[in-house]
Amino acid sequence: MTHPLTVIHARTLTLDDTRPEVQAVLVGGGRVLAAGSREDMAALAPGAQVLDHRDLLLTPGLAEAHIHLVTYGFSLSEVPLHGARSVAEVQARVAQRVMNTPPGTWIRGGGFLLSELGLNGYPSAALLDEVSPHHPVLLYSRDLHLSWANSAALRLAGIHDGTPDPEGGRIVRPLGCLLELASDLVARVIPAPSDAQYLAAARAGADDLAARGYVSAHTTAFEPVEAPRALQTLAQRGELPLRVWACLPHDRLGHARALGLSRTPGGLFQWGGVKFFADGALGSRTAWLHAPGFADGSGTGMPLDPPDLIAELGREAIELGLTPVTHAIGDRANTEVLNAYDHLRPHAGARGIRLRVEHAQHLRAEDLPRFRGLTASVQPIHLQADGPMIRDLMPHLEGLSYAFRSLRDAGAVLAFGSDAPVAPPEYRANFAAAITRVDDSGARLAPSEALTELDVLHAHTRGPALAAGWDDEGIIRPGARAAFTLWDRLGGNAQALVL
Repeated sequence: MTHPLTVIHARTLTLDDTRPEVQAVLVGGGRVLAAGSREDMAALAPGAQVLDHRDLLLTPGLAEAHIHLVTYGFSLSEVPLHGARSVAEVQARVAQRVMNTPPGTWIRGGGFLLSELGLNGYPSAALLDEVSPHHPVLLYSRDLHLSWANSAALRLAGIHDGTPDPEGGRIVRPLGCLLELASDLVARVIPAPSDAQYLAAARAGADDLAARGYVSAHTTAFEPVEAPRALQTLAQRGELPLRVWACLPHDRLGHARALGLSRTPGGLFQWGGVKFFADGALGSRTAWLHAPGFADGSGTGMPLDPPDLIAELGREAIELGLTPVTHAIGDRANTEVLNAYDHLRPHAGARGIRLRVEHAQHLRAEDLPRFRGLTASVQPIHLQADGPMIRDLMPHLEGLSYAFRSLRDAGAVLAFGSDAPVAPPEYRANFAAAITRVDDSGARLAPSEALTELDVLHAHTRGPALAAGWDDEGIIRPGARAAFTLWDRLGGNAQALVL
């Protein structure tokens, strides 16, 4: 079978240092064959089809480096609470869904922040009971480390005033909010989606990303086993519009070893990482901090997976060719993860694996040099909502919060994502936040940490490819995957072009 040749005419940013900008790209068989002038490409392939995009900008394809892809697909049909500015606004959105939902059916939603709702404490179940007495309700905060349930949901979960806190979580009193693993007490009594519903959510999430201009995504666990299975099914059917790099939760590493699972490049779905959680999140006050901790006196946060476990199971992951991927928000969490990674560096280096820190959100200056050679998988969009909270809750860490320039200068590979459904997978917001450092209050957070447009492009294309071990993506040169993004201007409107 012969593959037709195509020449794309466009101003092209290649991210290849040997030839950073060209006017045309020759593609065939899903690969870049050559890049250069329009005349050179015409001479190489005189009969090729020509796609004339000379009024647009062509770059390597956008990558979403941190998403919970199937959960995001489900979230597209849940109650959206991003941007809710009061409890009354949450109540109104839930009430609207109640009107259109049969009694007894679960209502789910997410995306709120306590600070944006104007709350200093945790909201009660009674506030949701006012608008939903007969439908169980479970709403997740934007960071997914806190949930808010009504009385019907708590009753179905068997939670009452005397229920003890589960390991790794806390039931807030008066009842209504659940922190960290306590949310699972309610989540586990929600009827499980069918395989068909998982497949539909996987398709919805992947199609949404592709429509935004993305060509690949890293889905970072924190989902049921049915989620990656649905993505694999789409890939096998030839219906997956993205290249997907997937993470296992560390508690499934034993199963992976028994099944002989390892990093197996090829195809559009690939197992690539093993996920750990060193701590919680800022908005839920569960990020793990060095003293003095949170300025409101709420402590130093909540450590989750112990550093010794990360070091031990991280070594097993590396032996399977999989990348240790660790969530670390607070400065103490990042210190402890770097300590664990010091034990793993020689093993990872021998296997050509780049150790990876997710979020790396608040750092100490003395830890910055330790990021050399690591992936810092970061989400600039979160800076927008977090800026005011950082000034209120951890002013002593403001200067090295979302420290993108310092991380890059220390030798880390930046990989940009959104953590959707925590935030929408909106690259425009990542461009804006990383370049301007302006948060939702209009103030600039650590402006010296700003990046350039080209820095952001690299972090949304080549950076994620390097993090996944994909040398054939995020760059336009012979042999690279023919997966591009077309722009009206960099950081503006985008569309994927996969040939």
